Amino acid sequence: MTEGRPTLSVVLPSFHGAALLARHVPTLLAHLEQLGVSHEVVVADDGTPDEGATARIAAALGCRYVRNPTNEGKGAAVRRGMLAARGDYRIFTDCDVPYELDAFERFLHYLDAKEYHFVTGDRTLEASSYYTEIPRLRTLGSHVYSFLVGRFVAGGWFDTQCGLKGFRAAAAEDLFRVGKIPGFAFDVELFYVALKRNYDIKRLPVRLRVQEGSSVRIVRDGLAMTGDLAVIRWHQLAGHYRPVSPVIVGIDSSPRGGQGEAR
Repeated sequence: MTEGRPTLSVVLPSFHGAALLARHVPTLLAHLEQLGVSHEVVVADDGTPDEGATARIAAALGCRYVRNPTNEGKGAAVRRGMLAARGDYRIFTDCDVPYELDAFERFLHYLDAKEYHFVTGDRTLEASSYYTEIPRLRTLGSHVYSFLVGRFVAGGWFDTQCGLKGFRAAAAEDLFRVGKIPGFAFDVELFYVALKRNYDIKRLPVRLRVQEGSSVRIVRDGLAMTGDLAVIRWHQLAGHYRPVSPVIVGIDSSPRGGQGEAR
């Protein structure tokens, strides 16, 4: 642990999520205690009108609480939470903690011992258990969007939308400080910028634990996310993804062969 800050931060974006937090965060906290690493949980409220309910639940659970003044989108909430986090390693997931909890230990192993910059869940990997548990229409929409992303933006990384991603602190500070997309396509932007930086990215299988917190509306959000793909390319061409600092402390952005999957 870096002196004065926890080893691990877990960021949970929330919009009207007080009940989900109350139901699922105690299980998460118990698991983090078993891991034996210093940790914090950061609840990032995306401008819920009744902010007091979420703030009270966060306080009762011993979580840190940060808030967007208005409802901006999941990407904006995750961004606020990740930049407020203090951990050497920072993982975000949804407020219903949808994936099996052993993923946190595996993510930490690849971020710490294996020194990957960016670790992500990938529901398309053979050992994953996900698509059979969700509605067929959402599965189809996810496959179509993933094809478009892999073909035109994210260089063949087909599952950009898995709601479990982790970063070393310096990589998180870099990626989230330059991020622009406030909505669901922020995940694609993370991949896009990370690949431009030649960051080492590790994909890991995930297994669905629960599915309560999704707020994706297939048609409306799907159209907005598709439009955001063009916005991401525009930001790149306009130079908006240049590092905030010319030297990113703690990051070696040199390629390590095939985006590091061999390690």
